[in-house]
Amino acid sequence: MEENIRIRAFFAPDDPEGCARFVEGHTKVLEMHGINKVTSSNEEWTNWPFVVVVVVEDMAGERMFGGARLHLYDGIHRLPIETAVFNMDSRIEEVIKSYADNGAAELCGLWNSIEVAGLGIGSLFPIRACVALTTQLEINSLFFLCSPLTVRFNKWVGSRVITEVGNHGTFYYPKLDLLATAVVLEDAYSVRSAHPREREKIYALRNDPLVVQREKSPFKNFYINVHYSLKLPILNKVKVG
Repeated sequence: MEENIRIRAFFAPDDPEGCARFVEGHTKVLEMHGINKVTSSNEEWTNWPFVVVVVVEDMAGERMFGGARLHLYDGIHRLPIETAVFNMDSRIEEVIKSYADNGAAELCGLWNSIEVAGLGIGSLFPIRACVALTTQLEINSLFFLCSPLTVRFNKWVGSRVITEVGNHGTFYYPKLDLLATAVVLEDAYSVRSAHPREREKIYALRNDPLVVQREKSPFKNFYINVHYSLKLPILNKVKVG
């Protein structure tokens, strides 16, 4: 693994090539786990103006190691989490609507390549970047349908399990032998419930979205220089219907 990577954010329609490589990488990871399709893996979002893509890539932008997306709630289109679990528990729709007035979005499509598996580079780092972006996007609530491996990362940034839906927040999804947990970060602006380390890093990215940071893997004695590029164009605020 090289010593420098870049984590950048962009609105989906602004980088068709980046979206295509994101879809390709995400699809390969799903196929490796025997998953043919999940609601967040379709390609329709690549043309949606209110989808922000966060990618982890090499400095030349030639190899993508992972990424995630932010789907902003507009009151018209369902978030992927709604589509995924609505038939199992329709209450998810009302839960999301209850947060919409203060700005809501879903962090979805999280994936990382085998090359960086177990390092946190393709999972924790993009989650942290997505939370940092919420102030630019005027989002105070962030939803996520987590795999068992990513529940802990969401707890680190201050999310809570949505126990009001499913089986105390869990669903068998996307297959009957896989468990997913619905979580929500209710205070994305202040992240008051986050681990102090995560809160400090999130605030640092908000103060300087173009910073270069020396980051340590949360699980291994591995350090890497991360070149963040998280400054987005001014957003035409999503109108909630």
